Amino acid sequence: MTIPILILLFPLLASIFIRVFGNRMLSHVAKAGVIATTISFFLAVWVLYHVSVEGTVHIMLWPPNSESSSIFKIGMLVDRLSAVMMVLITSVSIVIHVYSIRYLEGDPGYARFFALLSFMTFVILSLVSSPNLFMLFVFWQLLSLALYLILAFNFPNRPACRNAFKTFFAHRIGDASFLCGIFLAYKYFGTLEFNELFRLATEQPQMISLFSGGFNVSAVTAIALLVFVGAIAKSSQFPLHVWLPDTMDSPTPVSALMHAGIVNAGGFLLNRLAPFYGLTPNTLHIVFVVGLLTVVMGASMMLAQNDIKKTLGFSTMAQMGYMIMECGLGAFALAIFHLIAHGLFKASLFLHSGQGIHTSREEPEFPDPSAHEVKISFDQLSFFTGLIITLVLPLIILMVAHDMLNIPLQNAHGAVILLFFAWVTTSQVMFSLFRFHAVASWKISSAMIVSLFFIGFTYLWAAEAFTHFLYPGAGVADGFFIAAALNPIIFDLLVLLATLLILISWIYVYADSKGQKIFIVQWINSIKKRLYMLLINRFYIDLSYERWSRNILRLAQKLGHGF
Repeated sequence: MTIPILILLFPLLASIFIRVFGNRMLSHVAKAGVIATTISFFLAVWVLYHVSVEGTVHIMLWPPNSESSSIFKIGMLVDRLSAVMMVLITSVSIVIHVYSIRYLEGDPGYARFFALLSFMTFVILSLVSSPNLFMLFVFWQLLSLALYLILAFNFPNRPACRNAFKTFFAHRIGDASFLCGIFLAYKYFGTLEFNELFRLATEQPQMISLFSGGFNVSAVTAIALLVFVGAIAKSSQFPLHVWLPDTMDSPTPVSALMHAGIVNAGGFLLNRLAPFYGLTPNTLHIVFVVGLLTVVMGASMMLAQNDIKKTLGFSTMAQMGYMIMECGLGAFALAIFHLIAHGLFKASLFLHSGQGIHTSREEPEFPDPSAHEVKISFDQLSFFTGLIITLVLPLIILMVAHDMLNIPLQNAHGAVILLFFAWVTTSQVMFSLFRFHAVASWKISSAMIVSLFFIGFTYLWAAEAFTHFLYPGAGVADGFFIAAALNPIIFDLLVLLATLLILISWIYVYADSKGQKIFIVQWINSIKKRLYMLLINRFYIDLSYERWSRNILRLAQKLGHGF
């Protein structure tokens, strides 16, 4: 079957054509990219259908002998996960190609941009269809290189070039760890082919002796942790998140592609290695904690931004944290479901932000501040509807956690995880809807109730169906949930803490709208300025990294002079 190869080949040929002939045929540059990506999209849809019906497609390009023991194997692995990702990548790429036609019209680097855009589409498609860790790592590196080139697209823009290098350097830290994980995988299991690697890791567990045999660690755990650091860097997770917010000097279509596709690579990597991570529960717990920290930091720093693209950038960081959290809880398919929704949504947001920036530049006068003053009013119906909805859901979650409800999922822990994220999503929607003071209260309350059922339907039916679509094997998805299961007491405390935070938020909203000075409001107001300074300076993490790098550079110079 050669159709999967054509999906990769069309964007690559378009990139080469544009790079070679682009400056002579500027009027056809965009057409070449759009046509190539559109053809790849329709082929990807057909492959998704074929894989869903006929099963996984394996293609070996080199060496010709499929039984060869060579580590350098080139081919394609197109299963349901790869096929879904191919449809997402090509669809988003089409939209970005079309949007860029007018957005970058007249730019001196017009042809170069479209060549890089098509090349990046090819690289991401190749990454998601890689059959082994070797090929995946090769395209993982090419993705970083392509990202560096397209972020530094406006070469005279020195901040953009500096931030592109910062991004490239942060990725190198993660990639060094990723490469160490690949070395260990080949050393202890003798293969980098995914299916064979998963089988050997299950049947032949290996131990690594550290400190002269005084401490032993599972090879699977060590490899999983090292590979996860690569995912941390690429998906902007704490503590390697510092590169993402500084990439906004690049053209808006670049931001759209990056936030809709590239940063999702970490979630895809964890899903591709899901059977491997399912063998190491401790690693999954670490994945969960990293994702949780990233969510809190990204969402809080987002609130302090005054730049629309940086606001969306920190939003992406938080959403990637949710995606990693879901992997850490064993909900690997839910992470891909989240990845698809976020990719389509965030691409649209960035493209609309570009339109907004263009419109604001054409505005001859500054807007009148008084026209945008928020008139605070309080509506009891919408307030109590939102309060009840957000506080009743945790009770349902706890009831499910203790097997008091019969949710149509095979595993109780899986039901709890889906309900937990449904609750978090619903809470955010309730707070957003409550802010629409200009709309009639009964409409807002009705929207809240409809949203509750829609989100519940999405998580408890669509997400469940998608889970068993991606992992159709009997007990496979349930095994991931079991491997990642948290201690019931810890999970109950997590739900209780989140419930208290939401309750405090509703109390603050009520008191603020009424002008009342209760303890919680007074305490929040007292720390507002300090909290703002902490958030606007990104918890001073970037500053700390800069100081450490300068100190390391000075130390290296001293050692160099010593020799």
